[in-house]
Amino acid sequence: MTAATRRAALVEALVAEGLEGLFVTTLVNVRYLTGFTGSNGALVVPVEGDPVFLTDGRYRDQAAAELPDVDHLIGRDLIGTAATRMTSGAWGLETHTLSVDGYDQLADKVGDVDLMGTDRLVERLREVKDADEIDALTRACDISTRALEQLLEGPLVGRTERDVARDLENRMFALGAEAIAFETILATGDHTAVPHHHPTDRVLATGDLLKIDFGARVDGYHADCTRTVVLGRADDWQREVHAAVRASQAAGLDLLRDGVDVSASDAAARASLEASGWLDAFTTGLGHGVGLEIHEDPFIASSHAGKLSSRTVLTMEPGIYVPGRGGVRIEDTVLVTAGAPEVLTTMTKDLLEIG
Repeated sequence: MTAATRRAALVEALVAEGLEGLFVTTLVNVRYLTGFTGSNGALVVPVEGDPVFLTDGRYRDQAAAELPDVDHLIGRDLIGTAATRMTSGAWGLETHTLSVDGYDQLADKVGDVDLMGTDRLVERLREVKDADEIDALTRACDISTRALEQLLEGPLVGRTERDVARDLENRMFALGAEAIAFETILATGDHTAVPHHHPTDRVLATGDLLKIDFGARVDGYHADCTRTVVLGRADDWQREVHAAVRASQAAGLDLLRDGVDVSASDAAARASLEASGWLDAFTTGLGHGVGLEIHEDPFIASSHAGKLSSRTVLTMEPGIYVPGRGGVRIEDTVLVTAGAPEVLTTMTKDLLEIG
C-alpha cells in the first residue's frame, strides 16, 4: 500500500467524523502517511484539496527524496504554517501527543476554527497492516530469531549479561537489521524476576535461568520476541514455571483470530495461569500491537472492548515473576488471520538446556 493510499483512507475516516481535515503532529504517524523518516515534521491533511508536509530547512533535501508526491513548506514555525491551512469548520488534532503549549499556540492562530481531538485516528488505521508492512515485520522477526539461535550455540556461562546482550545485538546487525527494536532485556538468575531488567555485569552461571527479550528493526518495523532457557540442567521448579507460561501463551495465542474479542485472549491466558496456580505471579500486560512502534494499538487487556481484525500484528507474552528467585517469559510476534494465527517469531518454545 502506498502512502497516498493510506492518506486516502484517512480522508475517508475524516469525512465519517465530520471533520475538515487533520493536523498530524505525531512523528510516527507522519512517517506512516508520507514515508518521511526525519525527526521534525508535520502534515496537514484536508478533506478537500492536497496535503501539505511541513518541516524545517535541515530536511529540505530529505523530504524532496522521500515525499516526491506531497507539497512541502519549509520553515521553523510548523504550527503557524499549519494554521494558515486550517481556515474553516472543525479540524482534528492528535491531542494524545500534541503539547498543551502547542494546542494553545494553534488555538490562538486559527480564529473560529473548531479544534477537536480525534481519539488516535491514525493509530487505528495503522492496526491493520498491508503487505509491505507484513513483509518488513516478517524479515525483522526472521533476523531476530536467527540471531538468537546463533547466540545460544554458546559459550554463554562465564560471560556477563551486558556482554551477551551486545553480542546478540551485533548478530542482528550482521544479519541485516537497520537497528535494534528496543534496548535488549537480558537477565540471568534472580534478575529474571524483573520484567524489564537492564543487563549488568552479573556473570551467567550454570543452573541459572536466562531470559532474553529482544528484537530487530527492518524498514522501520519492529520485531519483539522473548525466550527463557536454562544454563545447564533445569530443575523441577524451572520446568514447572516454564510449562505454565507456555500453556498460558498457547491458550491466549489461539484466540488471536479475526473477529474475536481482544479481551478473550487475555481471559484465556489468565485462566490458564490460574489453573496452574501461578496467576498472582503474572504482573505485566499480556501483549500489544507492534509495527512502526514497538508498543502500539491494540493492547491485549480485559478492558479492551474491540475485536481483532485480520492482518493485525500483536505480541503474546505471558510471564511468571517470583522476586528473589527468578522468572520466565515467552513472547512471540503474531499475525492475526481468519484462521489460526501465524507466529512470525518461529524459534522453538521448548525449554532449552544450554551447555
